[in-house]
Amino acid sequence: MRAEPQAASYRPDTPIETLGHWIGDPVEPADFPKTVLRFRNDRHAASVGLAGLSDDEWLARFGRFEPLEGNLQHPLALRYHGHQFRVYNPEIGDGRGFLYAQMRDAEGCLLDLGTKGSGQTPWSRKGDGRLTLKGAVREILATEMLEALGVDTSKTFSVVETGEELWRGDEPSPTRSAVMTRLSHGHIRIGTFQRLLALEEPDHMAQLVDYCLGNFPGPPPPEDAPGRDEPTVRLMHLVVERLADLAASWMVAGFVHGVLNTDNMNISGESFDYGPWRFLPKWDPRFTAAYFDHQGLYCFGRQPEALHWNCGQFAVALRSIAEAPPLIAAMERFGPLYMAAVGRRWCWRLGIESRGTKADTALVGACEKAMTESGIAPDAFFFSHRGGRNVPGELADAFAEYAPVASDHPYWEDPAPQSMLIDEVEAIWAAIADGDDWQPLHAKVAALRRMGQAHGAPPIPAGHSGPFPSS
Repeated sequence: MRAEPQAASYRPDTPIETLGHWIGDPVEPADFPKTVLRFRNDRHAASVGLAGLSDDEWLARFGRFEPLEGNLQHPLALRYHGHQFRVYNPEIGDGRGFLYAQMRDAEGCLLDLGTKGSGQTPWSRKGDGRLTLKGAVREILATEMLEALGVDTSKTFSVVETGEELWRGDEPSPTRSAVMTRLSHGHIRIGTFQRLLALEEPDHMAQLVDYCLGNFPGPPPPEDAPGRDEPTVRLMHLVVERLADLAASWMVAGFVHGVLNTDNMNISGESFDYGPWRFLPKWDPRFTAAYFDHQGLYCFGRQPEALHWNCGQFAVALRSIAEAPPLIAAMERFGPLYMAAVGRRWCWRLGIESRGTKADTALVGACEKAMTESGIAPDAFFFSHRGGRNVPGELADAFAEYAPVASDHPYWEDPAPQSMLIDEVEAIWAAIADGDDWQPLHAKVAALRRMGQAHGAPPIPAGHSGPFPSS
């Protein structure tokens, strides 16, 4: 069974302030017409000592963003650049969000509370700094589904409806507005380093490397890795390990993020910032989530390539304070690490014991072939064959040597698995939009958490050393 996040006392800690003025800009949150609490994640609020807030106190913090005791006195809109669909953009940053607070969990891990839809900042460009309520609901669904499927993801911490009418060109307007708060282990991006490269700030780059190593620790590079004792090289290895595992976890979950720009890649390795995401209706490497991704750059099957490319851009940035060969050696680990992570996570989702990368890779190939030929949805495939049950024909040979993991959770006797296809997402939103009916959303969240319990403890995210991020 999966353990609930460990309860902790509130322990504010703001190491981001050691980075000085160059990391972000103090900003003021928007003054919203109203604040109506729509979602509070007490499950994860307990892990940072905030589950005891009354609803009024919650709204003061996560609707009005009054400072938490001992925490940041002014939110910070973080500065970064990034490649967007592989075109470099130096004019981005937190345009509708900010870093609101930092604290430690029970195991000492640093956790950030960051926002989306909290108002305009110096980086808003021509945007209104707002978030649609539908966008917030979609993020709840994405993060809950991914967490249940073992992905190291940010957690949707709070959603507050804000009483404004928003106009958007890609959905019916006017539409309702919200401000969302996410819980994450960090908001330092690859694009944060790219900005320092572009501005030729090597001292700040070295300072940021030390910040990331201190607050997102991980194991040392392999014994034979060149330059393994250099801080910059150590961080490069950690990011490669984390993003290879992240790519694998998305593929096993049948998830398409949609916008894998370098400003959407956290150094801590978590999946976050959900826009045009989708889950696969069938196993199709060409399936694309974003309607504006006309070339399929970030389609399902190219996600590992995209994250590897982003690691390359991180290496380019670090090259300003490190030699190239050790960074290249770290990059070369991505492929083998990815393949091992796919096998490990595939076996976890199937409820069988891993037999090592070579055997697991063969099993994955056989399963992909079976899904492609049958057209079965990935969610149904993993559910139907949990523990090696009901395996037909040639596929049975691939499962023959695999031992099932003991599991007696009643979820596995349900008539069908939980899934998160677009029709259900739209139906959940329609209930809210048409009748202000939130029951389908809350029921879905409960069902997804039950599914997560049935799967048991997920694989530990790669590239971290204890204490590990909570799941």
